[in-house]
Amino acid sequence: MAAPPEGTPCWADAMFTDVEGAKRFYGDVLGWTFAEASAGSGDYTEARADGRAVAAVVPPMPGQEGTSQWCLYFAATDAAATAARIRDHGGELLMEPMRIGDLGTMCLARDPGGVVFGLWQAGTHEGFGAVAEPGAYCWAEVFTREPEKSDAFFPAVFSYRSERLEDGADFRVYDLGERGVLGRTRMTDDLPPGTPPYINVYFTVADCDEAVVRATDRGGVLRFGPTDTPFGRFAAIGDPQGADFSVIDLTTTTGGTPTTADVE
Repeated sequence: MAAPPEGTPCWADAMFTDVEGAKRFYGDVLGWTFAEASAGSGDYTEARADGRAVAAVVPPMPGQEGTSQWCLYFAATDAAATAARIRDHGGELLMEPMRIGDLGTMCLARDPGGVVFGLWQAGTHEGFGAVAEPGAYCWAEVFTREPEKSDAFFPAVFSYRSERLEDGADFRVYDLGERGVLGRTRMTDDLPPGTPPYINVYFTVADCDEAVVRATDRGGVLRFGPTDTPFGRFAAIGDPQGADFSVIDLTTTTGGTPTTADVE
């Protein structure tokens, strides 16, 4: 399988103080199984859905303990060149491009509004082994209190086009070519006070309501939903260690697809 085009979401991981607890939670909620931890890579543990790589969990490095959060990685053909564009457009590098053996090269960064994300230049590890299937990644949205900064930054770094939905909401879709690859929404007071800006990752499930029950029974917190949309029935959840994510049943849709305007 060829590496995805630059700017395509290609991987997701999260640091958890209680990695075994995270494995139990996501194994029960999303049906994940887990590979053997890689001691040489900080006990980085790959999560799998139907045998294919879909995400990873890892313990925090010393000094990075705190609330967990999912990190989304974007494909880069040249991580050093993309890192330079991040700097040029007001972003901050949290980790310079670093080669991970023959797997690839990673980089961590933050947009001018505080949204943390990663870059991944593929080597032998090309990224998601499955998307839009039960247990696998399917979508993500930038949640920010300063949307104008993200709207200037991400299209400049990844050559996205930006389209605004015509329903009055402050929501945009970033397109790569002819395909929407990332959403951007303004954070509201519905989120817990002090919630930092972040990228909300959506994982596919066969039944949204059943996934919510499994999550809340195992210590998760329902943030929003379940609710029907033209794209699927979804719910936003906080896991027991504070990492926010969403689940979506792509087969249950309601209404027509919203129209967009202001292609940039």
